Amino acid sequence: MADNALSAVLRELEQRRAVLSDALGSGCARDFSEYKFMSGEIRGLSHAHSLLTDLVRRLENDDE
Repeated sequence: MADNALSAVLRELEQRRAVLSDALGSGCARDFSEYKFMSGEIRGLSHAHSLLTDLVRRLENDDE
């Protein structure tokens, strides 16, 4: 069950990061302040994704 929940969270993080990256790539930021905010959110989502990926790996190794 935990694997399903973590997988769902990882998918949500990836989807949100993709949406923001596409928005930045298409010039949706109205000004530099909004650009910085969106970039920071992408950075935070990437960090959270990395932490959860490491946790999943550790949990898988503990099961073995």
